Amino acid sequence: MVDHVEPVNLRTDVPHSARVYDYFLGGKDNFPADREAAEQTLAIFPDMRTGARENRAFLHRATRKLVGELGLRQFIDIGTGIPTSPNLHEVAQESAKDAHIVYVDNDPIVLAHARALLTGSTQGRTAYLDADLREPEKILRSTELAETLDLDQPLVLSLIAVLHFIPASDDPYGLVRRYTEILPSGSYVVLTHATGDFAPEAAAKVSATYQARGIALTPRSRSEIEDFLTGLELVDPGVVPVHRWHPEENTGEELADDRVNVYGVLARVP
Repeated sequence: MVDHVEPVNLRTDVPHSARVYDYFLGGKDNFPADREAAEQTLAIFPDMRTGARENRAFLHRATRKLVGELGLRQFIDIGTGIPTSPNLHEVAQESAKDAHIVYVDNDPIVLAHARALLTGSTQGRTAYLDADLREPEKILRSTELAETLDLDQPLVLSLIAVLHFIPASDDPYGLVRRYTEILPSGSYVVLTHATGDFAPEAAAKVSATYQARGIALTPRSRSEIEDFLTGLELVDPGVVPVHRWHPEENTGEELADDRVNVYGVLARVP
C-alpha cells in the first residue's frame, strides 16, 4: 500500500525564512521571491552571509559539546530549516551513533528534503514532524516525539535562529516556557537569536525589509534573550555573539560583532 499524500501549496511566490536562509548559506533550494528578499537584505547588510555561516558553525560546536562532553543523546530541533550538511544529526551521530533526533519545521519544502535526507545511523534514529514552534501541544503530544525520544531522560531543545521570527504578539516567552517546563533535570536548551545590539540601524532596516515581504523578524537584546532562559543555568560563557562561543583555534580572521549580529547560548535545566 502507498500512503496517500495530500497536495500542498508551496507558495513559492512569497519568500520563506528557511529558503532565504538557504540562499545566504549558498544553497539552491530557494525561489525568485526568496532570492529577491535575500538580495534586498544583502544590499542593506552585506554581512548577512557571515552571520548565517557563524550561526551554523555555532550549532556544530554546541552539538559536539553536548554529545561529546556532556553526554546528551536526544535532541528536538524546532525550526530545522532546509538541510545543509552537516546537519545536527550528522554532527551528533559522528560522536555518538546512538543519538536520537526529532526535527520540526512547518515549510513543505523543508519537509520534502527532511524526509529524503535526514536519515540517521543504524544505531541512532531520526524523525521529522511537520509543525510550527507556535504549536507546542501538537509537538509535545506527537507520535514522532513519543516514539523517538524518552521524555523521562535528559534531552536537548534546539532553537537555532527561529525565535526572532516569533513576534511579541505570539508570546515567544510563554512558548519557550511551555517547552522547557517538560524537560527533565539535566536537559539543555541551545538557541541562537538575531540582535540589533551591535548594528541597530542595519538591524532595523533588515527587519523592515522582512516585514514588507510578510516575514516577521524581531531582533532582541542580550537581556531579552537571557529572559528566555529564566530559571535555567547558563553554561559558560553565557549569552555571547555566536562566533565568540568556544571558538575553534586558528580560525584566521577576527570578526567584529557587528558583522555577525547573532547571539548564542547553552543553558542547563537544573
